[in-house]
Amino acid sequence: MEALACAKLNLTLDVLGKRADGYHELRMVMTSIDLADRLTLEFGSGAGVSIRTNLGFLPSDKRNLAWLAADAFSKTSGKPVDGLSIAIDKHIPVCAGMAGGSSDAAAVLRALNQWAGEPLSPPELARTGEQVGSDVPYCVLGGTALAEGRGERLTALHSLPACWVVVCKPEFSVSTPELFAQIDRVKLRRRPDTTGMLEALAQGDLAGAARRMYNVFEDVLPERRYSTVASIKNMLIQCGALGATMSGTGPTAFGLFDQEESARQAWKTLSGEYRDTFLAHTV
Repeated sequence: MEALACAKLNLTLDVLGKRADGYHELRMVMTSIDLADRLTLEFGSGAGVSIRTNLGFLPSDKRNLAWLAADAFSKTSGKPVDGLSIAIDKHIPVCAGMAGGSSDAAAVLRALNQWAGEPLSPPELARTGEQVGSDVPYCVLGGTALAEGRGERLTALHSLPACWVVVCKPEFSVSTPELFAQIDRVKLRRRPDTTGMLEALAQGDLAGAARRMYNVFEDVLPERRYSTVASIKNMLIQCGALGATMSGTGPTAFGLFDQEESARQAWKTLSGEYRDTFLAHTV
C-alpha cells in the first residue's frame, strides 16, 4: 500500500499555561499542505515491523513514530501487523515544526486501518494516534482544525481558502523543550487573535485569515534565530504574501499567497538562500 503524509502548518499557536500533568495547554489553528512524505507499506517481510527511510540519520526502530503507530494500531484493533515493512521517502524537512514524523505515523494508521477493513472509525483512529504523539490525532484527520489541550482535542473548521504557500526552513533547528521552558518564564507580549481567525475562516476570507496568523513561540526564540525567521517573513511579505508566520516551535516560516506568480517569485528568491524552500498548495 502507498500513503501520503501531508505537512501541517500552524496558522495560529497560543500557549495558555502549564498543566498539572506537566504538559502545556495549547490553542492553535492548523491546516494541511501538499508538501508530503510518501510511504510504502508491505507485508511478508519477516518477523516484526521494519522501517527504512531515504535519510540515514533517522531511527528505524521503535524510536520512529511510524513504528509506534503500527504497534498502537495492532493493540487497539486487535489486528496483528507482524511482517510489516514501512519505507518512508522523506520530503518534509526534519525538526521543522511541520509534524513530519507525526504525519508519517498518521499515514501508517490510515493505511493499516484500510488494510484491515476499517475496524476503527476516524475518531477512534485519531484517539489511537494520541498514544503516539500530540500532533498525530490532527494528522490523522487533516484539513483545517482547531486543536486544544495537548493538541488532541480537535474541532473541524471551514477549510482555509485555496491558496499558494511558500515554506522556508533555515538551516538550523530549535529545541522544543527549551522553548517551552522559556515561555514559562516570560510574559507574552502578544497573542494570536484565534477568535478572529475562526471568523475569517467561516467567512472564507483568505486575507483576513492571513492577517491574523501568529505564533507565540516567535517571542521566545533566541535572538539570532528570531532575526533569521523575521528576515524570511519579511521577504515573503515583500514578495506579496498576504501574511507570514512561523509553524510549530519552528524554525520554519511560511507565507500565504493568492497569486501563483507572486508565490513562485518568493520561492525563487528564498531558494537562492535557503535550501529547504518549497512551493506548496493547501489541501
